[in-house]
Amino acid sequence: MQDLARRLPAIARQWPRVLVGLVVAALGCVWLARAEIRSQREAFETDARIVHRVLSQQVVQHDAILATLGLLQPDEAVAPERLSALYSQIIGVIRRAAGQPWPDAALAEAARQSHALRRAVLADLDFAAERYRIALAGHPAGYALVLHARAMVPWAEWPMDRANSPVEVALEHAGQRIVLQAGDGVAMAGASGWRFEFHKELASASQPFDVVLRRQLGWQHLPWAWMALWCAVVALALAAQAAVQRQRTARRRAEELLRLGHVARLNTLGELAAGMAHELNQPLTAVLANTQAARRLLQEDPPELATAREAMTQAAEQARRASDVVGRLRRSIERPELAARLETVDLPAIARAALDLLEPEFARQGVAVRLTAAAPVHVKADAVAVEQITHNLLMNALQALESVPAGHRSIDVRVHAEGTATALGAIEVRDSGPGIAADVLPRIFEPFFSTRAGGLGLGLSLCESLATGMGGTLAATSDGEHGATFTLTLPRAAAD
Repeated sequence: MQDLARRLPAIARQWPRVLVGLVVAALGCVWLARAEIRSQREAFETDARIVHRVLSQQVVQHDAILATLGLLQPDEAVAPERLSALYSQIIGVIRRAAGQPWPDAALAEAARQSHALRRAVLADLDFAAERYRIALAGHPAGYALVLHARAMVPWAEWPMDRANSPVEVALEHAGQRIVLQAGDGVAMAGASGWRFEFHKELASASQPFDVVLRRQLGWQHLPWAWMALWCAVVALALAAQAAVQRQRTARRRAEELLRLGHVARLNTLGELAAGMAHELNQPLTAVLANTQAARRLLQEDPPELATAREAMTQAAEQARRASDVVGRLRRSIERPELAARLETVDLPAIARAALDLLEPEFARQGVAVRLTAAAPVHVKADAVAVEQITHNLLMNALQALESVPAGHRSIDVRVHAEGTATALGAIEVRDSGPGIAADVLPRIFEPFFSTRAGGLGLGLSLCESLATGMGGTLAATSDGEHGATFTLTLPRAAAD
C-alpha cells in the first residue's frame, strides 16, 4: 500500500497522457470500423445492382420469347425440349389454338388480362415448387411458358460465390418467397451488428418479383487486426513521447539541481567567509591593540630603540590593514541586496517544484511524500532564496530518513497561512526520522555545528540567514524519536 501511495502522484501525472492515448486509439478504431462497414456496404450494393440487372435480363428474355411465339404463330405446339436446350429455365410451353379453351382458369384469367393489357401476364406462382407461369394472349393462338424459378438464375454471371457468400438473395411476390442464395444464415436471425438490405422489383411487368438481398455484418467482421495494429502504434507513440518527456524532465531536474548546487556553493562560500571574518576580526583587533600598546611602551624606552618602535609601528599598520580587509570581505558577503530583490512568491508552487525536482530521489529511497496546500499563499520574498531553503530542508529530511527502515519513511510538506496581527505564510517540512536530540536542538542553526560526519554545519545556518534577510524566520522542533519539523515563515504579500 505504501508503494502504491508513493506511485500515485506519478500515475496521476501520467493520466492525462493515457486519457489522450485512449481517445486517439478509440477514434482511430471507430474510423477503421466505419471505413470497413462503408466498404462492405458499397460492395453489397454493387453486388445487389448486378443481381438485379442479370435477373431482370432473364425475365425480359421470357417476355421476348413469348412475344416471338405470338408473332410467329407456329402451326403446332412448340416442344419444350427444343426451348429447354437453349433456356434451361423453360420447362413447359402451352399453346391455345383459336377457339380452344385454356387448360385451367388461372391461364384463362391471365390470357384475358393479357388481351386487355397487350402484354404478357403472370398466370400463377408456386415458389414452394420453384415454378411459375406467364401467359400472352395472341391471334389466332395464345402461348404460356412454365418456368423454373431457380433455374433462371445465370450463375455464370453471378457476382458472388453462392456457396460462401454471406449475402442472402431471394425473390418475393404476393407473400411467397424463394431463396436463390442462402448466405450465412444470420440475416434473418436478428443478430447484433449492422444490417444491409436491398429491395427492387424486376424490370418486367409480367414477372414483378421483388429482388431482396440481405446481409448481417457482425462484430466479428470488423477489422480487428488493423484496429489492434492502430492501438499498438498509438501505444508506441505514447511510450516514445513519455520517454522523451522523461528525458526532458530528467535534464530539467539536473539543470535545476546544478543551479541550486551552484547557488548553494556560492552562499556556503559566503557563509564561510562571514564566519572567517567573524572569527578573525577579534584576534586581529587584539593584535592591533597589543601592537599599539607595545609602541607606546617602546616610546618610553631610551631613544636608541627607534628601530624597534618603527617595526612595531609597521606591525600595527599591517594589523589595521588586515582588519580593514576582513571587514570589507564581511560587508561584501552579508548579501545587503537581498531585501531589494523581494517579490511576490507563490509558496505552494515553490513546494511543488522542489518536490518534483527530488522525486527520483524519493522513489529511490522509498520515501512517501505528501503535500498539503489548501489555498494559495503568497509571500514577499526572494524566489531563489526560498527555493534553496526548501531544497535544503527536504535534503536534510532525506538524510534523516536514512536510518529509518524502508516502508516507514515519509515526508509531509504543508503550506499554510498563519498569524492574525501579522499575516505570515509558512512551509513546514516534517519527516518520520529519529528526531533531534534535546541537547542538539538549541544549537541546530549555529555555524559550523553539525551532527553528521564530514558536515560543515553551514546548511541550516545559511538557511536561517536567508530567512532572516527576507524578514522571516526558520524554526525547528522535534517530536521525540518520531521525527523533526522545520518551519519557514515569511511575511505575506499585500495581495493576500
